[in-house]
Amino acid sequence: MSMLLRDRRMLLPLLLAPGVGYLLLFFGGPLASAFIGSLRLEDGSFTLDWYSRIFTRPSMLRGLGTSIYFGVAPVVVSLLVSVPLSLAIRRHFVGRKLFSGLYKLPLAVPGIIVGLMIIVLFERGGFIDRAIAPLGFGLPKLVRDDWGVGVILASVWKQIPFMTLIITSAFAAIPEDIRFAGRTLGASRLATFFFVEVPLAMPGITAAVLLTFIGSMGSYAIPDIVGPPTARPLSVLMVEEFNLGRFPQVFAMGMVLSAFAVAVLVAYYTLTSRIGDAHGRGDAR
Repeated sequence: MSMLLRDRRMLLPLLLAPGVGYLLLFFGGPLASAFIGSLRLEDGSFTLDWYSRIFTRPSMLRGLGTSIYFGVAPVVVSLLVSVPLSLAIRRHFVGRKLFSGLYKLPLAVPGIIVGLMIIVLFERGGFIDRAIAPLGFGLPKLVRDDWGVGVILASVWKQIPFMTLIITSAFAAIPEDIRFAGRTLGASRLATFFFVEVPLAMPGITAAVLLTFIGSMGSYAIPDIVGPPTARPLSVLMVEEFNLGRFPQVFAMGMVLSAFAVAVLVAYYTLTSRIGDAHGRGDAR
């Protein structure tokens, strides 16, 4: 009996070893190496000067704010589009299979191509501007503008299919009986959606938000091509520092971006767990 219990205790570490080992080797190792590199001077001594520069230099401080902005704004817009789109895809209509294939096309388009596409379509003098010119209209400045509208447009176009796929799966996993039960008890379709379906789909929505936020915050190609020239995100500034040979500064900037991504992840999970707990207590009452 004791040997059987010992074998069972050894089974869990053995099952976890491949996944944990992979994470330690390919994620933990490079992360630790980057952190150590961000603390070194040329003579090999340790310092926090590289981090201090990020929070004291106006260009880098502005770059950090721009990175956060380019991480949050596209995710908010994409979420507002992806949730209704996922609900529409769930229904049966003529051409549903064709539409389900077409809306996924942006997943196969590289970010640099998306940036060039935004320039061709939305730049002043571009395709759309010339198309509406005979009507007496003209596009405002949407490319390389101070608000980064071009970056948001490109990021949203790339993110919506990915976010919609995850959210659609989350809603599809909800049993139909639960929806019917809410309607039977007198709840409207809107109330059933917000108070029944959304809480149950929250894990999928959370995953979609976090994955797209991290991708947007660390994006390089799109902000570099269509982003504002005066407020460059840290991802673009990192390449500039790399070209200057300041590798410890690059490591420090990467660690700061990673820290903010983790902070957002923790804050979001804390918020959603509180919402879930409050919803659970309300159901219990």
